[in-house]
Amino acid sequence: MVDEPVTPAASVSGATEQLDSSASLTTDVDNQNNLTPEAPNANALQKLVKSWENCLTGLEQRFNNAHDFRVALNKFSIAHGFEYTFKTNRSRYIIANCKAEGCPWTIQAARLSTTKLFLIKRMSETHTCGAGNSSSRHPKVSSKLVKFLVKEKLRDSPNAKPREIINEILHDYGFKARYAHVWRGVESAKEKPQVSYDEGYNQIPSLFKQIIENNPGSMATLVTGEDLSFHLLFVSLQASLHGFKNGCRPLLFLDTMTIKSKYQSELLTATALDGNEGIFPVAFAVVDVVNDDNWHWFLVQLKSALSIFQPVTFVADRRVGFKKPISMIFKNSHHGYCLHRLIEGLKGDFNGSCSEEVLQVIITHFYDAARATALDGFRQSIENIRNISPEACEWILQSGPEHWSNALFQGSRYGYFSSNVAETFYSWVTELPITSIAKLIETICCKMMELMITQKSDSCLWLTKLTPAVEFKLEQHILKANMLQVPVSLGSTFEVCDSLGAINVVNIDLWDCSCREWQLKGFPCCHAVAVLQQLERSLYDYCSEYFTVDAFRSTYSNSINPIATADMAVLKKTSTIEVRPPALRHVLDPPKRRKKKYIHKGPFKRPLHCSKCQGAGHNRQTCHLFS
Repeated sequence: MVDEPVTPAASVSGATEQLDSSASLTTDVDNQNNLTPEAPNANALQKLVKSWENCLTGLEQRFNNAHDFRVALNKFSIAHGFEYTFKTNRSRYIIANCKAEGCPWTIQAARLSTTKLFLIKRMSETHTCGAGNSSSRHPKVSSKLVKFLVKEKLRDSPNAKPREIINEILHDYGFKARYAHVWRGVESAKEKPQVSYDEGYNQIPSLFKQIIENNPGSMATLVTGEDLSFHLLFVSLQASLHGFKNGCRPLLFLDTMTIKSKYQSELLTATALDGNEGIFPVAFAVVDVVNDDNWHWFLVQLKSALSIFQPVTFVADRRVGFKKPISMIFKNSHHGYCLHRLIEGLKGDFNGSCSEEVLQVIITHFYDAARATALDGFRQSIENIRNISPEACEWILQSGPEHWSNALFQGSRYGYFSSNVAETFYSWVTELPITSIAKLIETICCKMMELMITQKSDSCLWLTKLTPAVEFKLEQHILKANMLQVPVSLGSTFEVCDSLGAINVVNIDLWDCSCREWQLKGFPCCHAVAVLQQLERSLYDYCSEYFTVDAFRSTYSNSINPIATADMAVLKKTSTIEVRPPALRHVLDPPKRRKKKYIHKGPFKRPLHCSKCQGAGHNRQTCHLFS
């Protein structure tokens, strides 16, 4: 095992200078020079020497851990009036020497085998620098020792204020500690042990009760097994439901991630997009395992929470709803497959059967087939794949193009092909340590509350009719429209010509363009912009209402009220329901694959072929059959 290096503490000095009481107080808690020394009185020094001069007794003395050894060493140096520096300061081994030039005093301590215990292995008995008279030297104290002293004071007086503790330390030990560091020690002492992961399941009923009481209109559902072990939970806050129904496009992204804990639960999410192309969490669930039944249950809960009857487009992995289609729950809905997951599946199935370069070309044509808005473009891309690999082409056609191709898909995805838009949502879970499932729920709710506040505040500064993201896209279309030609037309249908002679037909009454970008994305394409500018009409009147600033503000109009944190004493068990942890799942590690070693990463080179035997890898001069 390699020792983890510990940042060496600043050497303890023997300064005797007085500092002006008006000197500014630093707030750097990591700096060891955290005490402003004052001349101690005789009684304080006597008590100091008496209590700390025997902190280090000699060889084989044991300490609970390295931290306790460092604190004892700091006390010992203060009591004996010398300064020291760390020659080695690691988690397994520590060497400290007297800082005085020529003084041989040293001490060495090491961890005992695999335990955390620390033993003194070597310790000099005497100094040659004159150390021992604590009144002549006055070393500074480390931040660890300050925290130790504060905890000792709070043990006797739990309600003591930082100022009172400063005065007590000054009276007892002759040092005036800085306020910022004592305050930090008080806060550290007040910290309570984290709720264990198992105990967190028992907090769910109380947490759900708070969610419902503090945020009326929210939905929080818990399902347990017959043995009261955790099975499923679902949460959707009222502010999220209101925002989705009043300001977001009818588009939801379904995704999942594994919660890293000993129980390996899964987080299911339903995420929307606001008018500024930002993520908007609508609902989430925690399940014991991802399967079709649990996905079906999640969608049933989501349907009940939303209470909407308009068609909704879902973007999710094709395995979601494989046995129980989403349309069984949300009538007239559409399921768009996540293109990213399809690509990963294609790579996995054809890895090794064709070269990396060939596979990349197939993937490029796959993207082209998905983005093509017309059937001709889709068919051409599929034919290109067939010419490269008939097997890959068959795999792609069997994957359900009507669920991922723009030319065939009947829903409204607004240009989105992947369900990975919720990556920011998952960062909320991974950026903070999740100590229990109750803490997980609390973290997500708090992040959603912050999102509501910040987005609502930011939108108050917007002066445009459309959100900034869509305004920018519209400006790009205006630049492209300046290069297009629109012949005069008396009706609502126009032909738009580009510099290459290609013609697109625009119908402004139907909000329709033959390129289909207007229909797919909800705001005018460059061809429609060219027509509208010629007619001197406002582009804003031909954009979907979902992209207006008013709709954005409606999305974030409601607030999320805070709930008690999972570690607060307020969160007491108020329900008679006992929720036990789920059964441990043994997750099998995937079989290890031998990685291919690619020595050369340059452009793809056609392999050699022999004109005599038609074999690959050699030419006719080196052919062994005709040599």
